[in-house]
Amino acid sequence: MPMLEIEYLNVRFSDTPVLKDVGLAVPRNASFGLVGESGSGKSTVLRTVCGLVDDWDGTISVADRKLGAKRDLAFYRTTQMVFQDPYGSLHPRHTIHRILSEPVKVHRLGDTEARVAAALAQVGLDATFRFRYPHQLSGGQRQRVAIARALILEPQLVLLDEPTSALDVSIQAEILNLLQDLQQRLGLTYVVVSHDLAIVAHMCETVAIMNRGRVVETVATGALGDTASLSPYSRQLLVASKGYDRAAVDRFVDFE
Repeated sequence: MPMLEIEYLNVRFSDTPVLKDVGLAVPRNASFGLVGESGSGKSTVLRTVCGLVDDWDGTISVADRKLGAKRDLAFYRTTQMVFQDPYGSLHPRHTIHRILSEPVKVHRLGDTEARVAAALAQVGLDATFRFRYPHQLSGGQRQRVAIARALILEPQLVLLDEPTSALDVSIQAEILNLLQDLQQRLGLTYVVVSHDLAIVAHMCETVAIMNRGRVVETVATGALGDTASLSPYSRQLLVASKGYDRAAVDRFVDFE
């Protein structure tokens, strides 16, 4: 069974359809990418899986367990999310120690001091960071703390919503390498949302391409170079990902 399986997922915000019959299956211990233009519904998929969207219908299963409208503590031991903005996802008035110790206390895991120290070491930060505040850290260090917070509960599935887009290019590479190393060492399953096809191709074995709330197609990332086999929308997205080209842009069409 896949680690994450979604079938006929529909989401509406007020009267506006946001996701339309989305389906995907993510194998265990794999990295699966979701790409598409801004507003295509990528992040909404992740937010729905992790329980931040209430109004949805369809089927979502994680680790062979079908999910309902509410998520319990056991779900969050299995599934965690790393958000795009490390500036906004960490409480500005809490020390790093408090940020990391809170999930340990909520889940009553015990041995908080050792777990916090181990989580920081896991992401390449030493014990001197424990009593700093987020504003005293660089963007890359903040994102390492966000990753440590997600991993401190020892989840199986980690949802990564544009995990490097708020970082400098040089720091992006460090975080991507860290994420890949952690996946190999801990046997994690990743779902990676990104607008950057290069990042997804680097991290993921398979990618689902989304447009206007629908999955256009799901392909192996190795097949992205064979543009003849892709749908017209996917080919256009690949062209756009290579940078601005006035002649190419003039040929773009609006896909419904």
